[in-house]
Parts: sequence; C-alpha cells; structure tokens
Amino acid sequence: MSKTSKILYFLISSIFFVIFDSYFSNIILQNIINMPSNPVIDLVFVQNTGAAFSILQNSAAFLIGFSIIALTGIIIYLIKNIKRISTISIFWVALLCAGIFCNTYERIVYGFVRDFFKLNFINFPVFNISDIFINVSVFAIVIIIVKNEIINRRNNRRKKN
Repeated sequence: MSKTSKILYFLISSIFFVIFDSYFSNIILQNIINMPSNPVIDLVFVQNTGAAFSILQNSAAFLIGFSIIALTGIIIYLIKNIKRISTISIFWVALLCAGIFCNTYERIVYGFVRDFFKLNFINFPVFNISDIFINVSVFAIVIIIVKNEIINRRNNRRKKN
C-alpha cells in the first residue's frame, strides 16, 4: 500500500469511528430510560469530569491539553513512519485516535465525558464507546509491538548464527 493510500485509509477509518461513536452514543443516551436492565450491563448516565477511573476530577483543561498533545504526537509519528507501519496497525491507531478525539470533543463541548455502560457483575467504573475504542486499540497495539519485537529478536539471532 502506498504512503498516500495508508494516510487516506487512516483518515477514512478515523472519521468512520468518530461517526460511529458519536451516533451510537447519542442513540443510547436518548433512549437510556427505555433500556431494560440485566445481570451483565446497565445503561446509566454519568457525567465524568475526570479521566480513566475518574482520576483527575475537574481537570478538564489539563485533560483537553494532554489529549491534544497525545493526538498530535500520534499523528506526527504515524505520518513520519507511515511507510513501515502495517495496515492493521494503522487500523488500531485510527481507532485509538477516534476514541481520544471523541472524549476530548465531549470535554470541550459539555465540560465532561458522557459515560453510560455500567457492568453489573464486577465493581468497575462506568464507561463509554470511546473508552472501549481506546482500551481495545491500546491492547492491540501493545500485542503488535510485542509480536514485532519477538520477530526482530529471532531474526537478529539467526543473523548472528
């Protein structure tokens, strides 16, 4: 895939994930009262003025600034290294950027992040679609990095022998 194609793939994927997150978050929040409860998950509305696990409560300016710096850094790294980054890695980076962007957008527009998924089978903070995007993508990126490191070490050992 060419450099231009990869950048276009990143942009289209990111925009798709932002639209997906925004659309379904709004649908869920508009219908939250009509959603039935169950033993696994409940839908509740929580105004989260902090970050993950509600740390840094009422630190919107810091969190917005940090998120913008993180997004800028990720995008600069992606553009500088686009030739050697795999398509699957670009997918996960797009998902990560969309999650960060959507939470940042909500902090700017509403002054808080709208969380609504509450797990009933474990004591866990209420979260949203953006949080899922961020956590799943970070997990996938870590796996890709570890896998690539293992492959590189194997190849280096073979070259030495």
